[in-house]
Amino acid sequence: MLQSGFKPDGYGLTHLLRASTHLGLDSYCQQLHSYIIKSGFVSHKIYSLSDAHRLFVEIPQPSVVSWNSLISGYVQSGQYREALSLFLELDRDTEISANAYSFTAALAACGQLRLSLLGALIYSKIVKYGLENDVVLANCLIDMYGKCGSVEDAIRVFEEMIDRDIISWNSVIAACARNGNLEQAFGFFYRLPKPDTISYNELINGIAQFGDIEEAISILSSMPDPNSSSWNSILTGYVNINRIHDALDIFSKMQVKNIQMDDYTFSIVLSGIAGVSGLTWGMLIHCSIVKQGLDTSVVVVSALIDMYSKCGQVKNAESIFRLLPKKNLVTWNAMITGYAHNGDAAKVIQLFEQLKLLRDLRPDCVTFLNVLAACSHNDIPLHKANQYFESMIRDYGIEPTVEHCCSMVRLMGQRGEVVKAGRMIYELGFGSYGVVWRALLGACGACKDLKVAKFSAAKVIVLEGHNDYAYVMMSNIFACHGRWREVSRLRKFMQDRGLRKEAGCSWIEVENVSPYSSMVR
Repeated sequence: MLQSGFKPDGYGLTHLLRASTHLGLDSYCQQLHSYIIKSGFVSHKIYSLSDAHRLFVEIPQPSVVSWNSLISGYVQSGQYREALSLFLELDRDTEISANAYSFTAALAACGQLRLSLLGALIYSKIVKYGLENDVVLANCLIDMYGKCGSVEDAIRVFEEMIDRDIISWNSVIAACARNGNLEQAFGFFYRLPKPDTISYNELINGIAQFGDIEEAISILSSMPDPNSSSWNSILTGYVNINRIHDALDIFSKMQVKNIQMDDYTFSIVLSGIAGVSGLTWGMLIHCSIVKQGLDTSVVVVSALIDMYSKCGQVKNAESIFRLLPKKNLVTWNAMITGYAHNGDAAKVIQLFEQLKLLRDLRPDCVTFLNVLAACSHNDIPLHKANQYFESMIRDYGIEPTVEHCCSMVRLMGQRGEVVKAGRMIYELGFGSYGVVWRALLGACGACKDLKVAKFSAAKVIVLEGHNDYAYVMMSNIFACHGRWREVSRLRKFMQDRGLRKEAGCSWIEVENVSPYSSMVR
């Protein structure tokens, strides 16, 4: 066909790839892949792991390359449990053996899921295969232990290495710094003959998160080649401790110094602005995003949707959402959360139903948390909310979190089902969480159930100690029942212990702060 001057279209190339895969002709697959890239068809490829998995299953005798491609695909898409499941299936295969690449992907998945025990078991397989001296695998093991919080294990692997590269050093520095072991992180940093930018960045990131952020800035100013990640660590540190105007100052300096800003830079500063409802700053940064051509970035647009929603500008958020050509689950969740945050329960449910129809996206725990919240702000029957909750567990395999439990408790309390809500707390295994009993106590305040309220208040006090919330709520509930003697006794008890109702507070945008002219440059 090619010799005759004809060029295959995307449909024909798909069938050629399928045929080559069926026959196990890896070299033909690679040649076709090269042709696809050179011919510009790469932009038309549909990346679907479900399709890839179906093709993989159809291969009579898949090679280890085929296994690794699929495992790696699952890791890169964040589906770590699926990746590990596939790796364990490969490990059970008697006709083919895992290789170093298989192990690196599996260790990466263990790190993300914080499964240090499984990671250690995988390492025992590495030893069995005689790959324990592989530098890349050792680096992956250090990284895995670091992400699992097992700093001493990470250090042990590092110290036992025969050969080390710069990635080995940076991995152990990261393992220490990211877990707050700053003294050990500095120790490895000073032992490192030639620290690179990543070495400095890991140290800055750890200090900004666990130490004195001013010290992190001092290291930033003294490092040889700071990059956007170096500045982003400082930016993140300020946002995490709610020093938003300091974060904006850093953001402005990045622009003045022409530091390359990436998706993460804009997403983190927007998250800080969203937390204080700083609409003016948000709009200025939106202008910068458009000028830098990042207004089609899924990460940045998701942060924009979140910012506008939290600033009460739902229409702006909705317009941005609808204009984005490609959306991921984070984008959908940002818009669903935006509707929930602004009390538009009908839109939450409507968007959730649209999401369920999509082929390559599935609702996650965040999605369902917003759906349950929407049910409590709308005249949705309790049985319908229960259906959503049960579907989350049954159809999507999502384990309920304490937040889901609290949402259901509030929902049931609004409908007067506080006794059933109390039973559900134990059934879900959250009986030792004070926050769920707080939610039930609050629900009792709405439906005036004195008996369940007493029990819930007692649980809150046992689990959280004496605090104002339980006593204030009980005082209010006693007052609703005309039990003024109990009200007086509780108030005296609170005065004697120095307990008082917490004052409410809210964030407002400070309008008299001078905006940075560089923000819209």
